[in-house]
Parts: sequence; structure tokens; C-alpha cells
Amino acid sequence: MIDLVAFIPRAVQQGIPLLLGSTGETITEKSGNLNLGIPGVMYVGAISGVIGSFFYEQSCAGGEMNGFLAIMIPLMCSLIGSLLMGLLYCFLTVSLRSNQNVTGLAMTTFGVGFGNFFGGSLIRISGADVPSIALSNTSAYFSKSLPFAGSLGWFGKIFLSYGFLAYVAIVIALYTSYVFKHTRVGLHLRAVGENPATADAAGVDVVKYKYLSTCIGCMVAGLGGLYYVMDYACGVWSNDAFGDRGWLAIALVIFTIWKPDLGIFASILFGGLYILYLYIPTGMDHMELKELYKMLPYIVTMIVLVITSMRNKRENQPPASLGTNYFREER
Repeated sequence: MIDLVAFIPRAVQQGIPLLLGSTGETITEKSGNLNLGIPGVMYVGAISGVIGSFFYEQSCAGGEMNGFLAIMIPLMCSLIGSLLMGLLYCFLTVSLRSNQNVTGLAMTTFGVGFGNFFGGSLIRISGADVPSIALSNTSAYFSKSLPFAGSLGWFGKIFLSYGFLAYVAIVIALYTSYVFKHTRVGLHLRAVGENPATADAAGVDVVKYKYLSTCIGCMVAGLGGLYYVMDYACGVWSNDAFGDRGWLAIALVIFTIWKPDLGIFASILFGGLYILYLYIPTGMDHMELKELYKMLPYIVTMIVLVITSMRNKRENQPPASLGTNYFREER
């Protein structure tokens, strides 16, 4: 049997990067931009925060760190790094009208290479004996939970034992869903994603909405990378350790039919599937079964894609102009 009180918090921690990544990609796709560079954006967001945190910890060597700066420096570095990735994507696809699929894949390759290059450089600077660096002092501020969570038993363990970024991720998802459904900005954004020519004719600035939604989406996704390193991985950075979470975040967008509020539960589900093999009985008799459990997130993803392709309701379909560039001259 699985100890749910131990399993659920770990599943939530595993799912928060997926939630931030999928929420960011949903914001982007609502404008008609298909950003397959989300894995690279999350990687850049993570390493940018690590760079800021590393040099701040170095400057405080032997002294006491300021809690506010320990959080704000990596947070701002992560947001700026992922923002630059969003601006690069928009410049290439919106301004220069390059192919969105190729651009996204190129940005993923670039982001992973960028992270590995600077991550390796920091490891050499630190003189570590292992191919990783540990920012445990900064991580302590990101992973600090509510002080009374430990006294509330299983309730505190399941609902109140997370760092502040986990709750920020949930608030962002809920607020994004509200903006999509109940605000004029959300209406304009959805109009741009469905038919940019019609939105342009109605006076909506298509280029502005595409730039803003993509950049904001990349910043949100970049926070997913920062959360993974600073909270889930306890401040430890090692090259290529991020895995395929960025691709799972993109799959979650389809799984949740472009609804960020559903992404909260879907991300926890996928997070649980991702680590389920760690909680099944161990022993030689179960080794083959454990390998099968590792495949669950990808099997579920394929099943979701098949089911999604069979949906007929228009509200469950992606934005009509998703993945296509807008040429105003052809309006």
C-alpha cells in the first residue's frame, strides 16, 4: 500500500513545475502562438535563478543572508531570463514570421545548451568535487513552509507543507482562468487566437497581444524551472537533471483542454504518475513492474492525445489559428 500522506505532498511538489509550464503555455497558445520552446524556457528560467543565487551566496560568504534578497534576486533573474526567451520567440515568429514549430524546437535546444554551459561554468567556479552545485541557503527560503503546518497532522502535511511558489502557481492558474473567461483582455486574447484578421479589423492590436501573452507565458513557465531547482531539488543544480518535464507541461495543455484551472488537478495527477514507481514495493520480484510504472506519464499522454483528437465540441478544441503566423497584408 502507498502511504498517501507521504505520497501526495511529493506528487504536488513534482506537479508544480508542470502546472507553471502548462499555465504559461496555455497563455501563449490562447494568442495563436504554439511555443514548443517551453522546455528550453523552463531551463533558462532555472539556470538564470541559479546564477543570481550563486553569486549572491558567494557575496555573503561568512555572513548572514538577507531573506528578501535571497528570494528576490533569483526570482527576478529567472523572470528576466525567461522574458528574454519570450521576446526572442516573438521577434522570430511574430515580427519575422518564421515557422513556429521550428523556432520552438530551436529554442528548446538553445535553452538546454545555455543552461548546461552556464551550469557547468558555475560548477567549475565553485570547485565542487561532484558535477553539481548546491544552493542550500537560498533553497531554505524557497522551501520554507508555514510554521504551524507541522502541528496540524495529515492536513498540514498535505495542504500546508509547501514553499510559497507552490501557492503562487495555483493563484496564477486560477487568476489566468478568470481573465480568460470574465475580462475584456481575455476576450480580446481569445479573439486573436481564433481569428486574428477579424480581431485586427475590430481594432484589437494583434501584435501587442501576441507579444504580451507569449512573454508573460514564458515568464510563468520560467518560474516552473526555478521552483524545480530551488524547492523540489533542494537547491541542487546538475546539468540535464531537469528531464522531460517541459514536454509533459506542453502535453498538459492538451489534457486540460486549454483551461488553467483544470491544470491544477492534472499537474498533481501527472506529478504522482511521474514518481509512482518510487512508492511501489521494492525487491527483485517487482523490478520489471517498477520499470512499467516509469512509463505511466507517457502512456497517459498518448491516451490523452488520442481522446483529444476524437473530441467534437468546439470549446474543447485549440485556438483556430494556433501555430499559424498572421500576415496582415492578406487580411
